[in-house]
Amino acid sequence: MKVEPTVYAAWKTVQIARHPERPQFLDYVGELFSEFDPLHGDRLYGDDGAMIGGLARFDGQPVMVMGQHKGRSTRERLQHNFGMCNPEGYRKSLRLLEMAEHYGLPVFTFIDTMGAYPGVGAEERGQAEAIARNLAALSRLKVPVIATVIGEGGSGGALAIGVADRVIMLSHSIYSVISPEGCAAILWKTNEKAAQASEAMAITADRLYGMGIIEHVIDEGEGAHLQPLVVMERLHQVLRDSLDELSLMESEARCQARYQRLMRFGSSQLQNSSSNS
Repeated sequence: MKVEPTVYAAWKTVQIARHPERPQFLDYVGELFSEFDPLHGDRLYGDDGAMIGGLARFDGQPVMVMGQHKGRSTRERLQHNFGMCNPEGYRKSLRLLEMAEHYGLPVFTFIDTMGAYPGVGAEERGQAEAIARNLAALSRLKVPVIATVIGEGGSGGALAIGVADRVIMLSHSIYSVISPEGCAAILWKTNEKAAQASEAMAITADRLYGMGIIEHVIDEGEGAHLQPLVVMERLHQVLRDSLDELSLMESEARCQARYQRLMRFGSSQLQNSSSNS
């Protein structure tokens, strides 16, 4: 595919975000958290391997952590459905969100998905309804919620665990309503324009930070797969600072601030008031 210089940077970021050796959710859990105890099932249909979550400790503090996991080998990818959740995955995460609220546990979510699974069975079991319930639940949680995009953040499948008080992105991650290939197929009727679409969509961390959509960008150099521990150490510090800041706020004030954060999206008053990391 011939890529014009003006669109190369964004397309290169897309490729790095999808790198097969890029650290995944369970890698971050193992490095940033301790005593992780995964919880299974949605209590309605079954367990979804694409969404993993459970209780853990962050610097000794009990928290709830959840995220999409893609897997690396063919067997793992099939087991985790390539990180694309079915409704039971989102209903499982909803159950964990409600548990976190009941016990007053801060919530950490990690986003890495092409999008929610688009299969017929998923639609029959209420994919859209499951995502909508997650959005509503996250919007009204009284506990701190911090979301981190560690790879791909695609469409409602990502947003279902992305409504938060603070949203963090790794510098080579992407966050968008549709994939560049999907956008190109709609606008130009060919995915050969994916590189051009990736630039036009403003899906990279620096662009989203500049628009005030996210609060922090974690510098990962040439890619988190090349220096994972350094990147995780940087992320740990931002997570620590964000949680400390949010914990000082009263729950009602924090919830109202989250609402106002969402209401600024798409308005002329959308401004970036956070600091780059």
